[in-house]
Amino acid sequence: MNTHYPSTLLENAVNEFAKLPGIGKKTALRLVLHLLRQDDGQVETFSSSIATLKREVRYCACCHNISDSEVCDICSDKSRDASLICVVENVKEVMAIENTVQFKGLYHVLGGIISPIDGIAPSDLEIASLVERVSSGEVKEVILALSATMEGDTTNFYIYRKLQAFGVKISIIARGVSIGDEIEYADEVTLGRSILNRTPFDESYKLVAK
Repeated sequence: MNTHYPSTLLENAVNEFAKLPGIGKKTALRLVLHLLRQDDGQVETFSSSIATLKREVRYCACCHNISDSEVCDICSDKSRDASLICVVENVKEVMAIENTVQFKGLYHVLGGIISPIDGIAPSDLEIASLVERVSSGEVKEVILALSATMEGDTTNFYIYRKLQAFGVKISIIARGVSIGDEIEYADEVTLGRSILNRTPFDESYKLVAK
């Protein structure tokens, strides 16, 4: 049944909020009505922060994490182990792993995973820049920390083949994160142990191939 809105302005606002992931029409209406109850200053601050984020957001020139400067705080932190790179799908996985306080290396954000059905090819991801980082000779180990899905495994194998020639250690997080699970939803203890108990990728691939 179609919802009748008393105002076209209200309906338009609800429709825009409903475009956000995980937000249905009922939740969108509740959010819009909440904003209407706030004073003008609070609403201006809210809308300005979103507009400023979109206009001024930057991505780290090294790892592609969201950053306020050309190089993010993690990449510029001299106490981090630059010889160790953890490859993740998106920025939210960086945040999830950082929350475990178990990883002291650097990251590489792909910006997605290979998914032919969604039209996402290797060239659409930050794989070439990962190869470039590894080819510098400073990297000793690459940890593949992608979601345990078919698309994640496909991306893992593609990266493995691309990096094989450089002689770096390539490992994969332990399957404490269940098959089909996404990294961002794993609890911090499980995710932290997955990083610490990582296994060589070639061994894990042989087991899957069997």
